[in-house]
Amino acid sequence: MDERAVGAAAKDAVARTHGDYGLACCSIAFTVKYLNAYTGIVLLRCRKDFYRLLWSALPFITYLENRNQRYSCFFHTLHVGGTIRTCQKFLVQYNRKQLLLLLHNCTSEEERQSIQKSLLSCCLKEVEEEQSQSGDEEDDCAETD
Repeated sequence: MDERAVGAAAKDAVARTHGDYGLACCSIAFTVKYLNAYTGIVLLRCRKDFYRLLWSALPFITYLENRNQRYSCFFHTLHVGGTIRTCQKFLVQYNRKQLLLLLHNCTSEEERQSIQKSLLSCCLKEVEEEQSQSGDEEDDCAETD
């Protein structure tokens, strides 16, 4: 899967559900910011004024087409955020929760150690990032949504 296939499917769904007007509105500054085929997570960006058009069209995406192959899929909205940064923070928390669920369902010790390692690396990176940001920015870390 690639970002172009996801973007094309999203634009096609908007065009089918909301017509030319919806497609024109959502095409302004529409991008696929992040795609992870292993976890199935996609981060879509569009203008704040038209996010509801995109959001309402996502359930109508039933497949992705790439290199003349169709892959069945469905889109489930996990989070709608005002900035890319808040979405990234949400994804870190979401992935951490998913790793904890996997940890509870482990069947072997090797799986358990691998997931624990992933969980600790995720936590350590976030702590290091917070420490480096707090040293540079002090109390100027206000976010607006």
